[in-house]
Amino acid sequence: MLSWALMFLIIALIAGLFGFGLVGGMAYGAAKICFFIFLVLAIFSLLTGRRVPTD
Repeated sequence: MLSWALMFLIIALIAGLFGFGLVGGMAYGAAKICFFIFLVLAIFSLLTGRRVPTD
């Protein structure tokens, strides 16, 4: 998920550099969504990770 966010961010930067504002904006929005989904899943995974029984 994080790799997708980085890929969309790079596409947005390149599109913005060449003047394709609409494509850059859409890629930036997709990158932002992918990053926040990654962040939520990472936090959820850290909170509910495997725990070793202490018995």
